[in-house]
Amino acid sequence: MRFGAANVRLIPVYCVITALVLASGCVAQEPQWEVGAAAGFGIIRNATIGNSSGSASAGMDNRFAAGVVFGQDLYQHLSGEVRYTFRDDDLVLKSGGSKVNMDGESHLVQYDMLFQATRKSSRIRPYAAAGAGIRWFLGTGQEYVNQPLGNFAFLTKTDEVKPLVSMGGGVKVRVRGRMDIRLDFRDYISPFPQKLFATAPGARIHGWLNDLVPFAGVSWLF
Repeated sequence: MRFGAANVRLIPVYCVITALVLASGCVAQEPQWEVGAAAGFGIIRNATIGNSSGSASAGMDNRFAAGVVFGQDLYQHLSGEVRYTFRDDDLVLKSGGSKVNMDGESHLVQYDMLFQATRKSSRIRPYAAAGAGIRWFLGTGQEYVNQPLGNFAFLTKTDEVKPLVSMGGGVKVRVRGRMDIRLDFRDYISPFPQKLFATAPGARIHGWLNDLVPFAGVSWLF
């Protein structure tokens, strides 16, 4: 194939057009960002404190949760997000018909990977999620002078940070423009915060905390 002088002069033009086409394709494939908020209610599977006389359930009471999320769509079926969740966690100790509690809370920060079942352009996007982070437990109430169930443990006004594993899933539904409605479920798994429950002599703590939290929220894409 022979090129004339005119064709040679047009080569830079072809290069520019090709570069513009490729650049526009890259822009179209740039990840979408997401910011949102959600609220829910947590149900906790607590640990056990045992001694020679019996055992007691120890951990947190079932209460509300609220949080925010900031995410990025990395690929068509894979995205990542940072989540912060506030949990209204009253410390609780129960055995038989006796129960004692103290005001408390916890703050959860984690990074989750989301495995999307459908593509970015889909209106409905179910997904599975898994991640890890930290959970900061705090006892915020007043300590007891003569606390019931003291033969198992004493509730303390202190704090402790524990590692956190997050597992779950959910679905995003595009309702209009760049707004999604999200339904999420997370199982937050963490070691027991032993500093908040000072065990009595001879008592031992068995088990971790499983915090089962369904969320409903809204998010915006940009």
